[in-house]
Amino acid sequence: MCLAIPGEVASVSGDRAVVDITGIRREVSIALVDRVNVGDYLLVHAGCAIAIIDKQEAMETLELLRQLAGDIHD
Repeated sequence: MCLAIPGEVASVSGDRAVVDITGIRREVSIALVDRVNVGDYLLVHAGCAIAIIDKQEAMETLELLRQLAGDIHD
């Protein structure tokens, strides 16, 4: 199964950004999305940002992922 996970942009440099995903920072490519700013939320899949999403959508998606993880561990 492949998942895209939302993360908040911490920094941007050229076509790369550092994204905070649940407290873990990862460098990702932003070559596939329009202009990205610090504080934006990105949908990240396999090291590439595939969409810019709003904060509410990001929080809802992260909550669903937390619930799924809880179901796996219960």
